[in-house]
Amino acid sequence: MSVPLSIIASAPTAPPPPVTDFFAPQKTSASRLPRADVFTRNIVRGVFEVLAGVREVEQLARWMSEDVYRSLVVRASLAKRARSARGMPAPRDIHEIRSVRLYAPVDGVYEATVTAAARARTRAVALRLEGIDGRWRVTALALL
Repeated sequence: MSVPLSIIASAPTAPPPPVTDFFAPQKTSASRLPRADVFTRNIVRGVFEVLAGVREVEQLARWMSEDVYRSLVVRASLAKRARSARGMPAPRDIHEIRSVRLYAPVDGVYEATVTAAARARTRAVALRLEGIDGRWRVTALALL
């Protein structure tokens, strides 16, 4: 004896998100990331070391957006050319981070200002950090 099959109509479901959204960069909450102040100090120290010629810019690539990375490559190249044109060695006094101020406009985003000083100069740095794919990324950087 055969049992008749019945077709049960199901409620329509929402279409799945596009595949490109799945593979796109995913935002990460600040609570799932390392402390923003520690990261800010380390990345700014790294930027000053790149500009001084004592660190390779590629070492910072994974923590920067493509635009920020490219502009740092150009700036480091110009700094190296300026040092060689003047016959100056790489500076020995890397900037000391004096203060870090953070502001969180939304979860997973910080805007930071940093004051750093070396023997001859004090500088200000402004940057934007965004939690993307489980790590902080610098998406904007301004050195004054």
